Amino acid sequence: MSSSNTDMITWSMVMKKVPSLVERLPRIIKGYKFVNFNNAKKPCGLGWTFEQAAQKNPRGPALLYENVRFNYDEVNQWANRISHYLMSQGIQKGDVVGILMENRPEILVTVLAATKIGAVCAMINTSQAHNVLVHSFNLVKPKAVIVGEELVQAYNEVRAEVNIDDSQTYFVADTDTTKDPGIAPKGFLNLSTESARSSTRNPETTNNIYMDDPCLYIYTSGTTGLPKAGILKHGRWMKSYGGFGIISLKMGPKDILYSTLPLYHATGLCVCWGSAIAGSSGFAIRRKFSATNFWKDTRKFNATTIGYVGELCRYLMDQPQKSDDANNPVYKMVGNGLRPGVWVPFKDRFDIDQVCELYAASDGNIGFTNVFNFDNTVGYSPMPWTLAQYDKEKNEAIRGDDGFIKEAPKGGVGLLLAKIDDKTPLDGYTDPEKTKKVIIENVLEQGDRYFNTGDILRDIGFGHAQFVDRLGDTFRWKGENVSTTEVENILTQHSQLSEVVAYGVEIPNTNGRAGMVSITPSVPLEALNFKDILAFAKKAMPVYAIPLFLRIKEHMETTGTFKYQKTKLKEEAFDPSQTGGEAIYAWLPGTDDYVLVTEELLANIVEGKYRY
Repeated sequence: MSSSNTDMITWSMVMKKVPSLVERLPRIIKGYKFVNFNNAKKPCGLGWTFEQAAQKNPRGPALLYENVRFNYDEVNQWANRISHYLMSQGIQKGDVVGILMENRPEILVTVLAATKIGAVCAMINTSQAHNVLVHSFNLVKPKAVIVGEELVQAYNEVRAEVNIDDSQTYFVADTDTTKDPGIAPKGFLNLSTESARSSTRNPETTNNIYMDDPCLYIYTSGTTGLPKAGILKHGRWMKSYGGFGIISLKMGPKDILYSTLPLYHATGLCVCWGSAIAGSSGFAIRRKFSATNFWKDTRKFNATTIGYVGELCRYLMDQPQKSDDANNPVYKMVGNGLRPGVWVPFKDRFDIDQVCELYAASDGNIGFTNVFNFDNTVGYSPMPWTLAQYDKEKNEAIRGDDGFIKEAPKGGVGLLLAKIDDKTPLDGYTDPEKTKKVIIENVLEQGDRYFNTGDILRDIGFGHAQFVDRLGDTFRWKGENVSTTEVENILTQHSQLSEVVAYGVEIPNTNGRAGMVSITPSVPLEALNFKDILAFAKKAMPVYAIPLFLRIKEHMETTGTFKYQKTKLKEEAFDPSQTGGEAIYAWLPGTDDYVLVTEELLANIVEGKYRY
């Protein structure tokens, strides 16, 4: 499957951007100084950038949450008290501090405090429990842990297996702890109470943190196994800070960035918060995403900017239209995964001017950002990269007779490889063996090294790219490669479909995997026109890509970062006895409609009575 090249960027499109480019040139130059930051002896990083913002805009709003507001001076002093206290308890540069807390001001303040010391914050996914939670802790061996009251029970269930001393186990009440520090349960020290009398001055340690020092451990989602801990160094923080906050979003003291994304994830913590800090801007957060309250919150906080992931935008589009949808203060947004079928309708409905779509991975060394505000692109990357022709059967990049990688043609798709060098180092994972597995050598010349992103992108011209697919989300049917992302992008354009998740499933006695989609209808089930959906699919995609099975879901399960949980869907496949009562429909050979899968029909399919 391949998309049309209607999104290719042309000279005329670029020329129209020149006036705004010239106007923004001073900011671009300033931002690139941070993007290309490579002075290993100059202080930098999260703590350093926050102190710069506090100096620039001490009385300006820094953190906004529910009905509380903290200015930059207040947040900086609050973090300083915690920094000085933790140092008095033996926490020093290089120590790992586990952070287990939901979205609220205290998680940001404790991260800021620990990173000012040079400690490394392990950002634990708050949905983890039991064995996975034990794994995430023990993978990085924290010296201390800071636990929010809302997650004390989850932590207590595993604390015997994580080997952190009670004297370094800290509690943060689920309150506005600046007014009510709460009471710590047995076995915890109350961080708010203990640090209350500590110094409010900036710790000297902030100026002893450099680009190669680890800042955060950001975990992969673990959808195909146990999570890996990606290392995010302070140098990477500077690239995000400069690239998104200064160059792309042009953040300033009058801006407020509103984000509901989980703060254990790099998009929420680094891209969104980092962008706000870059502009000495406000950062407004919510405990969990709420589609019904999203735009109310933007008005409440007077947010000029929002953070997003693609499915969040889909949920907002699924809300009933209101006459005041466009009556909001937001005019720019930053995030990733906005689908082509949603991009322009979302901008039009909510009156958004700028979509700063990005491509990055917390465990990688490259980032793209939509600096010039084109539609349907992850933007431009100043870092060296190439798209390699890829053999999906062998699961590897294709090499020519000279031994080097064959590059994809302009306008074509390929596996994204990002060069590893002094300017674009690969921080990798805490496990060196895991890091080795994502490095490819001798790509374009002898001795070079590239990071294998595992993602398929399209070169759309002028250094810009378009996300196409993840390798793990491609399956093969009828001798053809089917991109689940493209199937999803096409079917979500049908008026009766709200959400679509595509994947491949095995049919006995056939080769490859057949297409299947789980769908959330935007109309009542009895109004769903299966025949029209099939006709729509036949017009929009090649026959081998048309899903043979549909599963009806009222709600689509996602991870905390809004990624669809495909593993379970693949396992349950098209067997109605495995789907918890959710109906399955099949497109049988020689028919023009989807029919309900019964036990009898399932048996006939499994026994090979239909020729696929």
